[in-house]
Amino acid sequence: MSDDRTAVKNPVRLRAIGFNPRANPYAAWGSFIVLVILWQIGSSTGFISELAMPSPVAVGKALWQLIVSGELWVHLAASAQRLAVGWVLGTVAGLTVGFLIGMFSWARSPGVALVSALFPIPKIALLPLFIIWFGIGEPSKFATIGFGVFFPTVINTFSGVDNVARNLIRMGQSFDLSTWSIVRKIILPGALPTILSGFRISSSIAIILLVAAEMIGAQYGIGALILSAGNLYQTDQLIAGVVVLSLLGLSVSWLLGRLDKWLLSWR
Repeated sequence: MSDDRTAVKNPVRLRAIGFNPRANPYAAWGSFIVLVILWQIGSSTGFISELAMPSPVAVGKALWQLIVSGELWVHLAASAQRLAVGWVLGTVAGLTVGFLIGMFSWARSPGVALVSALFPIPKIALLPLFIIWFGIGEPSKFATIGFGVFFPTVINTFSGVDNVARNLIRMGQSFDLSTWSIVRKIILPGALPTILSGFRISSSIAIILLVAAEMIGAQYGIGALILSAGNLYQTDQLIAGVVVLSLLGLSVSWLLGRLDKWLLSWR
């Protein structure tokens, strides 16, 4: 009886929600607003040099001038096209190779060996080679982005296939399902969360390689805009270009989040 009274006086704290984090959009936007306010205060008080780091107001004016003149849309359209084509090429190739490595023994050993050997190579270091192969135009930039996207996509794809419970596959085989049915109904849904997580990583890598490729050999593009502004010491336009890249990354992340919710609505 005394134990029951002690339990009532000292109830056990519910801890089940401790591992269920939820997004807070107000906190997310609030952190950006606080950062911009501190940045503006530092610029206004002279603590931050206007030459080294223009104020948010100066960056906003430079961004507005780029928008009004139409220059921003020319650079953004060129970058978006390169990003989309390069990412799609690398993703399609990575998914194909990743599924082959994950499902077939004949592809496992040589595939993993080649990926392990080539993945650590800085992809931007291969851009001069791609320029020799494909020329200074768009194909070399597509190849650079696609090559960088290819490897993380392969790794996440065959890792996702490996993580599918084998008893589910054996159960499908025991019900005499065809190989295509097992892939479509068991392997693909089981591997999809890992594959979609890999998309977020590969999209970030694609944006990094996009900027690097545009800085080396491009007349138009956000990377070319940033490089040109840096050469002319137009730091306000340089930071404006960085802001555009950040917004581009946020837009891609949002689109992938929508894709994630659509494809994984069954969870």
